[in-house]
Amino acid sequence: MTNNIFDLTGKVAIVTGASRGLGQHFGRALARAGADLVITSRTVESLTEFQKEIEGLGRNALPLHLDVRIEHSIHAMVEKAVAHYGKVDILVNNAGVNIRKPALEVSWEDWDTVVETNLKGTFFVAQAVGRHMVERGYGRIINIGSVTCIFAYAGITPYCASRGGVMQMTKSLADDWGEHGVTVNVLAPGWFKTDQTAALYENKEWVEYIMDRIPLHRPGQPGDLEGAVVFLASDASRYITGQVLLVDGGITTGSTRATLKKKG
Repeated sequence: MTNNIFDLTGKVAIVTGASRGLGQHFGRALARAGADLVITSRTVESLTEFQKEIEGLGRNALPLHLDVRIEHSIHAMVEKAVAHYGKVDILVNNAGVNIRKPALEVSWEDWDTVVETNLKGTFFVAQAVGRHMVERGYGRIINIGSVTCIFAYAGITPYCASRGGVMQMTKSLADDWGEHGVTVNVLAPGWFKTDQTAALYENKEWVEYIMDRIPLHRPGQPGDLEGAVVFLASDASRYITGQVLLVDGGITTGSTRATLKKKG
């Protein structure tokens, strides 16, 4: 037994959307803290190299198919995870998508794709895993949101709607399952350069605009999220539930600067 309240040795964590990007960084952080993993993707083959990497850290990694928009896919994934490890202690609900369009150009299908993935899918994965956790009397659910849980931006209306919904859903689940020893929180990254946002960072003017509004004056790096995800997954956060942990460099302190820097 360790006295390190951040230690995840003996814990099993599901990380959805683990074929690339932040999902893999979340998985690495949890594995380095001692957790064994279930890693998911719509294409299991895309998980092969990441599985090898996690196993190279001395942890186990079970790759499973998951499409969060298909109910039987969710239940099949959870059943296989529990059958393999005997339990699930942690869920990092990371699978998500974004479609960037002006509001007047958003189609019915665009809305369904984003909201069904980010909100409906997140809920039903949490429900399926949460049922197991409630029965055991222990669990840590970490729903991945973004600054758009509380801020909104033009051009991504369905995404903002879905992330705002994730925040409210998380609070409701925290109230529902708290008496059963299950905590439910949102980990909300700010402006990180990922596959979803890479195109934005090609616009120098946009980068300068955003960086001027981040008190730490830089975009987030994946490593900036490692401590936060381990914290929310561990006993260090045992009395924290229904909360949004913003890892945003401070951009949510305000959207413009009160004073201008002198040039020259």
